[in-house]
Amino acid sequence: MSITANLQLTPEPNNMTEIASRLAQTITRIRQAETRFHRRPGSVRLLAVSKTQPPRAIRQAYANGQAAFAENYLQEALGKIESLRDLPIEWHFIGPLQTNKTKAVAEHFDWVHSVDREKIARRLNDRRPPDLPALNVCLQVNISGESSKAGVEPNELPALAAAVGVMPRLRLRGLMGIPAPCDDIESQRKPLRRLRQLLNDLRAQGLDLDTLSMGMSADLEAAVAEGATMVRIGTAVFGPRQR
Repeated sequence: MSITANLQLTPEPNNMTEIASRLAQTITRIRQAETRFHRRPGSVRLLAVSKTQPPRAIRQAYANGQAAFAENYLQEALGKIESLRDLPIEWHFIGPLQTNKTKAVAEHFDWVHSVDREKIARRLNDRRPPDLPALNVCLQVNISGESSKAGVEPNELPALAAAVGVMPRLRLRGLMGIPAPCDDIESQRKPLRRLRQLLNDLRAQGLDLDTLSMGMSADLEAAVAEGATMVRIGTAVFGPRQR
């Protein structure tokens, strides 16, 4: 059975113009946050999280100017990558990464945001096809200290960054974090501020890093305030997931 046949996705939206409207509203929200927090206009990229969404929804978002999409589930993602191979989409993998997934991720994605172990990084490096550019990598940090969350512990981050930074088929770009949910913006900002400081610490050690992947639909403004360069937005763009 083909990968595409195995996809179990949410039903296609009845009105695909809703995606265009949601996408425009999300971009406006990002630009307003840039202004509010004195960020350079256009300094924050939107990464549309398309997990559980059908290929048609991704096509609609792409037709309205969105070129970077993120997936959490490998088998689902591979089917969509195949279905959308006619579009020059920039594919990001943001889900948990086990060793048995590294070959397919290394072969089909442009970015990986969820590297938290040297073993995973080495497998991605070894399996990245030589005819493709180096795989862009962010290290996932457990910034809230939650036992249920993946991510390298902050005190172990420098050693991991040093190891990944010299792998020839990877390009270490920065850090990714998923903080514990909070309702108010000041509480949201605290763990994100810590992630920014960790990035600055690595830069001070000589690593050329340019990416802070943090912020989702509920804490977008807090992330922009604390220096996010890429926000991972799903619900605000595509609407609520249906599984």
